[in-house]
Amino acid sequence: MIKSELVQKLAEKNPGLQHKVVERVVTTIFNEIVEALASGKRVELRGFGAFSTRGRMARTGRNPRTGESVAVDAKRVPYFKAGKELRERLNKE
Repeated sequence: MIKSELVQKLAEKNPGLQHKVVERVVTTIFNEIVEALASGKRVELRGFGAFSTRGRMARTGRNPRTGESVAVDAKRVPYFKAGKELRERLNKE
């Protein structure tokens, strides 16, 4: 599912809300999650999961085309851990 599909489904389930309003709400939620992660905070959505960041150390990589060594800087990457309810629903048989 892509963002526009999510907005469309939410708009269909809430006919009293205009499409633009639903789109603004979804965009605001995503922006708040990104801002929290950028500032080093953790975002937890009960029943769904938790977003956080993890640090990766600097390393030496290789250019796959030339085989040349390349320095890769240290960086933070997003990490998602699924919540218990989500895992149970995915594995329900």
